[in-house]
Amino acid sequence: MKKSIFLICAIAAVVTSCTTTKKTASTGNVTAAMAAVVVSDLDVSNQKITYTYTPTSSVRKGGMHNCIRAAISEALSVNGGGDVLVETQEAVVYKTVMGKVKHVTVTGYPAKYKNFRSADEETVKQGIVNGSLVRTGTIKLK
Repeated sequence: MKKSIFLICAIAAVVTSCTTTKKTASTGNVTAAMAAVVVSDLDVSNQKITYTYTPTSSVRKGGMHNCIRAAISEALSVNGGGDVLVETQEAVVYKTVMGKVKHVTVTGYPAKYKNFRSADEETVKQGIVNGSLVRTGTIKLK
């Protein structure tokens, strides 16, 4: 009986013993730049929207710019789900006691990107200013 208990304990110790696994990997540098130039049209609404947003404490922790970005996102989702707010104006109101953002009012024209397409060589040449690619496209008012 003692031998069988000893044998079971020995087998359990061998099965549950720790092993060290060593893994290695190597990486290689990729010299090719991966970029795709895409242009689109911007469909801008002719109706200006105004939205007042009261940020939560977790949004306020990100700072004033985070509150403004959240206000723009909320304004777009409430007013038809646009992609971007054109000619944006922001008004930030602070509480005087702690200097916290009380609410943010954003105003602008909601717009949606549409008609995505690859840029031709001429568009790419026109879109490069001071070594950086600028957004190109046509703006159509509703």
